[in-house]
Amino acid sequence: MEFETCIITTPINNNEKPDSGTQPNNQKRKRSIVWEYFTVETVGAGSAEAYCKQCKKSFSYMTDSKVSGTSNLKRHISLGTCQAMEQKSQFNSHPENGGLQDNAIPSKKRPRDRPTYAGNDVSFDQERCNYDIAKMIILHDYPLDIVKHQGFIAFAQTLRPQFNPLCLDSVEGYCVSMYHKEKQYLLDLINGIPGRLNLTLDLWTSNQGIGYVFIRGHFIDSDGNIHHPILNVVTVPSPDSGDSLNQTIMTCISDWHLEGRVLTLALDKYLTSETVKVNLRGNLSVNNPVILDGQLLNQNCYARVLSRLAIDALRQMSKTISKVRECVKFVKYSESHEDKFVELKQQLQVPSSANLLIDDHYKWDSTFHMLVAACELREVFTCFDTTCPDFTMTLTIDDWKLVETLCTYLKYLYDAAHMLTTRPYPTANLFFLEVSKLHMELTNAALSQDPFLSSLILPLLTNFDQYWRESCLVLAVAVAMDPRHKMKLVESIFAKIFGENAKQWITIVENGLHELFIEYNTEMLHFTTIDADEGDDIMLKTQPYEGPVDGSLFVDEGGLSDFEFSISDCMQQFKSEMDEYLEEPLVSEVKEFDILNWWRDNRTKYPTLSRTASDILSMSISTVSADSVFDTEIRKMDDYRNSLDSRTLEALICAKDWFQHKSIPKNGSSTLEKMKVQT
Repeated sequence: MEFETCIITTPINNNEKPDSGTQPNNQKRKRSIVWEYFTVETVGAGSAEAYCKQCKKSFSYMTDSKVSGTSNLKRHISLGTCQAMEQKSQFNSHPENGGLQDNAIPSKKRPRDRPTYAGNDVSFDQERCNYDIAKMIILHDYPLDIVKHQGFIAFAQTLRPQFNPLCLDSVEGYCVSMYHKEKQYLLDLINGIPGRLNLTLDLWTSNQGIGYVFIRGHFIDSDGNIHHPILNVVTVPSPDSGDSLNQTIMTCISDWHLEGRVLTLALDKYLTSETVKVNLRGNLSVNNPVILDGQLLNQNCYARVLSRLAIDALRQMSKTISKVRECVKFVKYSESHEDKFVELKQQLQVPSSANLLIDDHYKWDSTFHMLVAACELREVFTCFDTTCPDFTMTLTIDDWKLVETLCTYLKYLYDAAHMLTTRPYPTANLFFLEVSKLHMELTNAALSQDPFLSSLILPLLTNFDQYWRESCLVLAVAVAMDPRHKMKLVESIFAKIFGENAKQWITIVENGLHELFIEYNTEMLHFTTIDADEGDDIMLKTQPYEGPVDGSLFVDEGGLSDFEFSISDCMQQFKSEMDEYLEEPLVSEVKEFDILNWWRDNRTKYPTLSRTASDILSMSISTVSADSVFDTEIRKMDDYRNSLDSRTLEALICAKDWFQHKSIPKNGSSTLEKMKVQT
């Protein structure tokens, strides 16, 4: 927060003289404010000195009838060199004592250096200051009782003596007021979007066992800008309760007027039971017409999938990693050891620029970086005992080779996860290629003739293959909305992963795309009919899906789901925007391609498909925030926030997210466009 300082400057006449018996009767009355703090006494013929009323220090004022002026007197007061004045200032810092008004001497400044309020209004605005303090607390996670801290009060009153400290209830009220104001702005924005929203659900816990449900919305507004705001933070007594999660989702839908407007819901399936997910899907279907019969609901959290793979890999080599960690600690915990290590590195001419660091057990990427740096400096570690006899090296050459192999595959996981930390968040079309490349890398490693590599990667591949099969429809549909790839990239990747079964999986994606278009087209025709006040029902119909209700897209053994056959007759007779779009040539690759701008420019040509594409491209495949992507455990609410009431907690967290969201570029499609497509 920035406090605005208003300084009123009093013109000073350096030639003015104090009243005394020796001065002429027509001498003008002293107007400088310094004379409230000084007295003048004659010390000789034509000489006088000014004495500070507070500390009694004397200053030359008149010599041989020549007046020295008041500048040195002002500096004595305004710069705080008067100790007596400083002590009195501290006593008067309380509001009941009148603040610092009587103890501050404004310094002379040129007009261009004098800060003022907008419109040249130099009056102090306490209300504005209160809201600025509330915004400061929200943005920087300061405790509410900062307004009671003596240091903060003294600082604020030094800037503005008129400042009156807030009480705790008042600052909380200002924070909640700002939250409601921003919420109304966001609600108006959401009400004006032409399409649907995608929701993600994340769970936090606390030391007290209380759960916190974070619901984030993902959508594209009418101007083509992408948004990912937190909509609700709901306190639940039991995170594992299906009723709590269902009620939380329903409350969010009602609170933000999202009935019939939810396209996808993503949550981490490992945080909820299968029964909870089935019930959640059923309750959503009651008030929300479900696209693809709900098969885009109940996705996995990609960030947590990657974290679990990394943790599993690190756990398999925990003993070796512990040895590396102890070596790093030996160097980092002693300045003399670190100096000797750097000196030896220079003597050995090791080219690495890596810096050693001790990892954080709660962030797996920090362990990855520690291993990478140690690997690059292993030659120094190997010889370090010659320089530092206290160092005991327990890692063998084979150990270092295993660590290097581990780092190679952790790098794939790290790069995949790092995409999720990009600001602004990348559009959904960018993930299909990256996820499929990771799948193929793990597959090749699992089939390796190297027994260590195979045993390390095979468990990871098993878990990741499950994620791939459950999520590839969503990812493939999103990349098909990219005019540079359409179905060509899907066909190429599926051929590599599924081999002779690729055609069946391609058919599922094609049918899913057409089903999506039909449902969107039906919806748009329905609203067009209503707007035109026509009574005939011209909506297109498709048969309801009667497959399994567990949210899975595919049956066991890689077979086809049943829903693809429910629309085949309709599709054969329906020439749509989707068909036209897929049949047209691919858009040429460019260095900076903005997919959202492309669909915005082509919405006249593809009115229904452009809306479908916008909703699909705004999907998030991760449920966690960017700063939690590499977490090894579920996030915990700190004890201070846990002590707040639920209304205040939600206001502080949501308002902070909304304020930060305004400062982030809205269009998130071009951030990662430099990545080249390799099929």
